[in-house]
Amino acid sequence: MKKTLTGILTNIFVFLIGLLSLLAPFILPQARNTEIQSSAFPIVVSLIIILCLAIVFIETQSSVLDNKMIAFLGVLISINAGLRFLENAIPGPAGFSPTFFLIILVGYFFGSRIGFLMGAMTMFVSGLITGGIGPWLPGQMITAGWVGQTASIVSYINNKLHLKEKFGEVLVLTLFSAFWGMLYGLIMNLWFWPFLGGGAGSSWSQSASLLENLGKYGAYYLATSVIWDITRSIGNILIMLTMARPFLKVFQRFYQRFSFHSEGSKPS
Repeated sequence: MKKTLTGILTNIFVFLIGLLSLLAPFILPQARNTEIQSSAFPIVVSLIIILCLAIVFIETQSSVLDNKMIAFLGVLISINAGLRFLENAIPGPAGFSPTFFLIILVGYFFGSRIGFLMGAMTMFVSGLITGGIGPWLPGQMITAGWVGQTASIVSYINNKLHLKEKFGEVLVLTLFSAFWGMLYGLIMNLWFWPFLGGGAGSSWSQSASLLENLGKYGAYYLATSVIWDITRSIGNILIMLTMARPFLKVFQRFYQRFSFHSEGSKPS
């Protein structure tokens, strides 16, 4: 019971830290200063890494994250970071990214906190590999972490609907991946919009009402990102439909072989 409560509180804390980071430019006008943003960048990245280490510490107190699982997760993060490198080295359709597939499946199979680790560390390691280190990195780490963290909701839904190992399981995962294909872009734009904005009708204004700013953001999003996000969403759908089942079998086989749990069980 104590471990469950600690896990829930960790999930809430991780979500709130990300949310406060995202909303800071809207709550604190001084946070929109580019010099402050640049100086805050290493602090936020360090905080996210500390959160990841805290999650590792918490999970190692249970049997979910032992040395074998840490090694397995490290391999998956390396593979995903490599995929993101290839995505940058060999440009495909605008917005398409193969990296969300593994983030979602890890969060779905191994739980919300492992999913957050997978998402956040994928973006951090791939940023080091590709040179994509900048003020956008904390946003990428947190948002990709949320992708993996919320994938555990799909596991709960599929359990309740008795869809595990049926086509419906993959279908729900596919819908979830399509949803995040769009939502990822919507959230990531908020990390840039207060600082960059667009024209007079698409820039954030402190004096405007919430509805007015939402309309401006909508105009900015449609002009800059919607095509990218649709492409990402379609890519997520195609990868999930074709690859989810074989990868879930690999995860199940790994967990049965290297876990001390009863055979066939898996983390919640």
